[in-house]
Amino acid sequence: MTHDGDTTTHFGFEEVAESEKAGRVQGVFSSVASKYDIMNDVMSGGIHRIWKEAMMDWLAPRSGQRLLDVAGGTGDISFKFLKRAGEGHATVLDLTEPMLIEGRKRAEAADMAESLDWVVGDAMALPFADNTFDVYTISFGIRNVTRPQEALNEAYRVLRPGGRLMVLEFSQLPNPMMQKAYDLYSFNVIPRMGQAIAGDRDSYQYLVESIRKFPDQETFLGMVRAAGFENAKYRNMTMGIAALHSGWKL
Repeated sequence: MTHDGDTTTHFGFEEVAESEKAGRVQGVFSSVASKYDIMNDVMSGGIHRIWKEAMMDWLAPRSGQRLLDVAGGTGDISFKFLKRAGEGHATVLDLTEPMLIEGRKRAEAADMAESLDWVVGDAMALPFADNTFDVYTISFGIRNVTRPQEALNEAYRVLRPGGRLMVLEFSQLPNPMMQKAYDLYSFNVIPRMGQAIAGDRDSYQYLVESIRKFPDQETFLGMVRAAGFENAKYRNMTMGIAALHSGWKL
C-alpha cells in the first residue's frame, strides 16, 4: 500500500487515484440520471424489477422500521420498502444529487413525502449517528464505492443491534461458458444502448466494466463477515447475473 495520495483503485478497467474515483462516478451518474430507470429496464429486460421484489421478499419490511438506502438514487428500493412496510421511514442517500432530484420527481415521492428524506452523502462516511437504522440496503451501488469494505463497516456502525444489511449487486455466473456469453452481450450491446437511449456510451462502458471488476459472491460474503455481520449468506439471482447478500448486526 502506498501513501494515501498515491493509492490507486479501478474505475472500470482503468487504474485511477483513489481520490479521483468518487468524482468520476459522480460524473457517470450525473450524466445518466434522467435516463437511469429507462436504461435499467432496457439493459435487463425488466428483470431488475424482479430482483428488487425478491430482495423485498427476503427482507420482509415491518411497520415502523427505519431504512437507510445507500446509493439509493431515484428511490426505487425506498418506495418498495415503504409500500411493503405500510408505515415507516426511508432515508435515500446518494453521492450524486441529480439522481436524488430525479427520485423526488417520481409520483411515489409526493405520496410518501413525509416518510422520505433525501441526503447527499458518501457511503464510506455516513452522516448519521451509530445505531440509527433498522435496515440498510444498497442496490447496484457498492461496486461504485472507492473502498467497499469501508462502506460495509459504515453500514454496520449505523445499524441498530438486530439490524439487517442487504446488498443487491451484479455478480458472477458460476458457469464459464455462460459468463462468456453474458460478457459478449454486456460489452457489445449495453454501451450501444447507452449511446442510443441516453446519448452516453462511455458511462455505460464504465458500468459494464465495473461489474466485471467486482468481487465474486464468496469473496464479497467474506467482506460482509469482516465488517462484523453475522448469519451472513447470499442468494443468486438469474443464475448469478446478480446476487443478494444478507447479514445481521447481532
